[in-house]
Parts: sequence; C-alpha cells; structure tokens
Amino acid sequence: MILITIIKESFRLAIHELSNNKLRSFLSLTGITIGILCIISVLSAVDSLETNVRNTINRMGSDVLYVEKWPWSFGGEYPWWKYLNRPEANYNDFKAIKQYSEKAERVAIQAVMANKTIRYKNNYVEGVMLAGVTADYAAIYDLNLHAGRYFSRKEDESGDHVVVLGYDIAEGLFRDPEHAPGHRVKALNSKLQATGVIEKEGQGLMGPGFDQIALVPYAFMQKFINENSRVFGQRIIVQAKEGVELPALKAELRKILRRVRKLSPKDEDNFAINEMSILTQGITQTFSVINLAGFFIGGFSILVGGFGIANIMFVSVKERTRIIGIKMAMGAKKIWILMEFLIESIVLSLIGGVIGLLLVYGIIQLANSMVEFTFMLSGSNVILGLSISASIGLISGIFPAMAAARMNPVEAIRK
Repeated sequence: MILITIIKESFRLAIHELSNNKLRSFLSLTGITIGILCIISVLSAVDSLETNVRNTINRMGSDVLYVEKWPWSFGGEYPWWKYLNRPEANYNDFKAIKQYSEKAERVAIQAVMANKTIRYKNNYVEGVMLAGVTADYAAIYDLNLHAGRYFSRKEDESGDHVVVLGYDIAEGLFRDPEHAPGHRVKALNSKLQATGVIEKEGQGLMGPGFDQIALVPYAFMQKFINENSRVFGQRIIVQAKEGVELPALKAELRKILRRVRKLSPKDEDNFAINEMSILTQGITQTFSVINLAGFFIGGFSILVGGFGIANIMFVSVKERTRIIGIKMAMGAKKIWILMEFLIESIVLSLIGGVIGLLLVYGIIQLANSMVEFTFMLSGSNVILGLSISASIGLISGIFPAMAAARMNPVEAIRK
C-alpha cells in the first residue's frame, strides 16, 4: 500500500516538475528522446529489412541446394579467378542428378536472359527476366498462380512455345492479368502462348521476386543459349527428400557431378554447391554490425539525457530539502525517500522514452506511405525502448535519491 502511494506521489511530482520547469525539463528529456529515437529507429529498420530478406530466402527454399559455376560468399577475399574458367551447370549435369540421385525429391534447371522485352499487340514490357526452367521448378518454389496454369511436363520436354508470366508483366501487357492465359505474346522473336500468371508478390528488398519474371520451358530456351551472350547464371536446383539432411544430399551431388564431369581424385571440384545458410549467416553478421552502430549512435544521446535527468533530480532534491526534512521528522523512512526520488527519475526518463517511441512510430507510418515496403515497430523493440529509458532513469536518479535519503531531518528543516 505504501509502495503504491509512493509511486502515485512520485508520478505526480514528476509531472509537476515537467509543468513548472518546462524549458529545463525539455532540454533534459531531449537527450533521452533522441537516443531512443536513434536506437529504436535503427533496430526497427533493421528488423524490417532482415524479416524481408529472410522471407525471401525462405521462399527460395531451406531444403534446396543450388549447383552453379560460382560459389556464394559473404565477406573476405573472393578468388574469382579460380572460378572464371569453370563450365556452367549444364543439361548433362541436370540429367545425371535426376537419374542417379536417391536423396533428391525434385530437380530443375534454370537459365536466365536479362533485360528482354515481351510484347502483346501494341503493348510491351521491357527489362523482363526470361527464365528457361524445367517442370519441377514451380513445385520447388511452391509457386501460386493468379490465373491459368503452369506449363505441363510434356510441354517442358517438347520445348513448346508457352510462357508463364509474372504478375507485373501480365498487368503491363493486358491491364487485367486475368485475361493473359490463352493469348499469344512475343519474346525472342517467337510467339509464345501464355498459360498462366504468377500470383503477385510485391516489391521486396531483394527485388521484385517473380512479379517481373517470365518462365518458359528450358528446352525452348536451349535454342537461344549459345546464340545469346546475355544468358547468365545457369543453375541446377535440387530439393531434398523429406528427412534428408542437406549435408548428405550435398555429398551425394558432389559424387555424381565429379563422375559425370570425369574429374580425377586429384582434381578440384569445378562446380559449386550452394545453400541458403551461406546467405543467412552473412545477413546475420551484416545486420549485427548495423544494430551495433545504432546502439553506438543512440548511446551518446542517451548518455547526455542521463546527465540531464540527474541534473533535474539534484535540483529537485535541493528545492525540496525542507519538505524532505519534514517527512523524515514525521516518521518517513530513508528507503521511502530513496524510492520517491528514484521512481520520479524513472518516470521522467520513461516520458522521454515514450516520446521517442511515438516519433519512431510516426516515422515508420510516413515511410510506409512513401515506399512500397513494410516497416514495422515490433513489440520487442517497444519493450526494449522502455527498458532502456527506465534503466537510464534508475541510474541517473540513484545518486540524487541517495543524497536525499541521507539528509539529517533537523538540518533539512532549517534550510
């Protein structure tokens, strides 16, 4: 009961301090507000970016391996000269994996041409990524279709002139993507029948996803691979069977590829088998550095704010010396006096923190209205901001509160 009374009284005195000494309180709380604004803004931005990146990576498959020419790497020196003359992942590799792998559930091959143009009558869309893929590609990536269907295995193997359009491409060509299936579009100087439209994903940190990609059968794309120097990044995508660990699948693929490429035991691998964990580890390291920078920047402001809170409390103790003496003379214990000023200091600091969080929320809402990307203020960051504010209030108020609690009642009343 006494504790509740002390908390109420401390809160009232904190508000009284803010209202009676507006300029002093404003200047003192500004440091806390700016510090929380810096730290929580950076953390919220990083959390939002990291969530977007991880969602994109998870969409690419946590149970998937990628056979490519180039290994993925994060940080450090990248010896590109070692990989420059490696052969691209090719159709022979794909067939060997599909035939001999016992641990793979699905296997697909992909070849991409960048910056292509797709036309329908007088409408056209530029900058399209045209991907030649095999039938299992859609199942590996769990593609959802907005309209129509994915091309069949027979169409894939025959290299039929068919295409599955990304949502933005279909919208650019037909306005209403629902109308795309069944119509013929033109790409690579060929007429292709649109069989389906991929569901819209929206803009992400790692690009537009499948919204601006057009998928054609790999057998169709093969006709242009050797003729067009703008083909890049052929890769084989291998999805593990349920219960199969990626290291086991990776070891099996390595044996198959070394055999099909006729590498001797002394030869180094002339291929890379990449997995998403490489990216997630690099992303974790990168965002850890950014978070640290946010704490470093905000820390200085909070330090200044802490000194401001301490200054307010020392002045408050001096102004209320006589009242403290009277309370002690009437039986108030030292711990009550100590808690009164500590709680008042924490309340003042929390007010600064709440203002900082409100500013962060406002900035996030403004950013969400201006860019096609979702920023968020998570509950954990709100709790962190309030915890930092309360901690600074506790640290800043401890010495003024101890000074008040140690006063001699008789001497305090005389002042």
